[in-house]
Order: sequence, then C-alpha cells, then structure tokens
Amino acid sequence: MAGSTGQQPDDREPSMTDKPTVSVLGTGIMGAAMARNLCRAGLDVRAWNRTREKAEPLAADGARIARTPAEAVEGADVVLTMLYDGDTVLDVMREAAPALRPGMVWAQCTTVGTDPVADLAALAREYGLVFYDAPVLGTRQPAEAGQLTVLAAGPEEGREAVLPVFDAVGAKTMWTGADGGAGSASRLKLVANSWVLAATAATGEVLALAQALGVEPRDFFDLIEGGPLDMAYLRAKAALVLDGKLSPASFAVATAEKDARLIVRAGERNGVRLDVAAAAAERFARAAARGHAAEDMAAAYFASFDDQGGTGGGRGESR
Repeated sequence: MAGSTGQQPDDREPSMTDKPTVSVLGTGIMGAAMARNLCRAGLDVRAWNRTREKAEPLAADGARIARTPAEAVEGADVVLTMLYDGDTVLDVMREAAPALRPGMVWAQCTTVGTDPVADLAALAREYGLVFYDAPVLGTRQPAEAGQLTVLAAGPEEGREAVLPVFDAVGAKTMWTGADGGAGSASRLKLVANSWVLAATAATGEVLALAQALGVEPRDFFDLIEGGPLDMAYLRAKAALVLDGKLSPASFAVATAEKDARLIVRAGERNGVRLDVAAAAAERFARAAARGHAAEDMAAAYFASFDDQGGTGGGRGESR
C-alpha cells in the first residue's frame, strides 16, 4: 500500500481516541461484573482469577482468559485489581511484574484499608506504573448494572486511559485527590463502609429482637414508613433475611468482616475508638463460623442466636 510504513497495527502507539486494553485481575462477585461491563463498552479485556473457573464464563462476554497475572497484563494499557485484600493485591502484582511496563496505568479497586496503599504505591513507582487509588462503592447489583461509584485519586496525566474504564463500570466517578499514594479514596471508602456495615448489623438485630419479642417485622416497617427512620437499604437487607434469599451474595459475610476489621484498625491507628464497627466485625465472624460466610452480609442476623434458631421469616436457615 502506498505510504505504508510496514508496521503492523499492534505496533503503533495508542492515540487519545483509542479504547484501552484492560487487564482485570480478580473476577469474584465484583470483578466479574466489572469485567463484563468493560467488555460491553467495547474494551479489549483480559481476565485472570486464581480459581480459573470463576473467570472462564467471561469468555462468553468477549474477555480473553489468562493463565497467569503476567499473561493477563501483557500489552495492557490499564490493569484493574479487584482482589480480597492488600496482601493479595501485592502478591498478584508481583506475579504480574515480568509483563509490567513503565507508563502502564494501574487502577487499584480492592478495598484494602489505609495502611497498604503506601506499599501499593511504592510497588507502582518501582515499575513506573501510573497509580490510581480507586475503590468502588456498591455491591453485586450495581456492579452488574455498571452503576458503581468509583472513588478515585491519581494524577491528571493518565486519566485519558483510565476514565473509559471508570465510565464502563460506574455511574459516577468522585475524584478525591491527585496523589493515589496518599490514599484519600481508600479513606473515604472506609468511612462509607463503616455506615453500610453498621446499618447491616443493625438490620439483623432489629429482625432478631422482633422475633424474640414476638413482633411481626412488617409492623415495624409500617411504623417507620415515610418517616426519617425509614430507609430503602434497611428494607432491602431485611427482605433478604425474611424471604430467605441470602444467596447469591451481593456482598459476602466474610468480606464484610474483613472490611469491618480494616475500619476498626484505621480508627485505632488514628486515635478513634469505633465500638459499633468492632461489634459488627464480631457479628460477621460469628455468622461466618455458623456456615454463612459466603452468604450475603445480611446473614449477620444469625449471629444474634446461640444456635441456628434464627429463622429467615420464621422458616429456618436460608442457605
């Protein structure tokens, strides 16, 4: 062809209008939903998960399933991590290290708390990555609908690559700063989660107390309806218990316990005692010990009982 340089298309430098190639590391409840929405937005997606079976269904959505983290990030413009905790993120990114290259954007979406952010940012600097602290607010349903809220902190240079990713997985991106390593987005995520987990724990206690006192839960809902104590979240979580629909989880009990402990630790490190968060962590731990770890965090309801006598809607366990 006249004027051809002989270069193959894959060798060209990406332009500002190119859609980024995205590597999604971690395809659990949230990561899988986010990967699907990236595929639907027309982005080239490579997906990896330690348990490969959790990633393989994404092939039907157009994602390429990688065998290793390094294979997943090879040639990617953006790496998105949605894993369990900070230690897991560090381990997986070190496995990906052979294929990381300077200038690659890293959107770190895992809820890791405050302390690990500095270590993650240091790893990014070691490999010349553009680091974004970018936890997301939302559970399974908003994740599947692409309606998450992305809490993001990171440099303005590089946002051209990461914004299409945030737009595909979320309805809103809230910028909290220009330095991802400062952890401002992760700090805000902990504040938000402290409210979510407290409300979840309180919902379980309301239902348990109603059962113990012989009060019909719907009488309570009628009492508060339309007033300042009414809350859509309360009704949604209560319905999961009352209707016995705790699986599949929107946000699992085990993950809620992990996040509650991150919140308590952050408070302790900053001179604040968080009694409600500490109690919530123990409730989630008790519910997990009774076999509800993989169920929705509303299953913390069962922690109110010394045995398995807690009854979703008065009909026994809802596993």
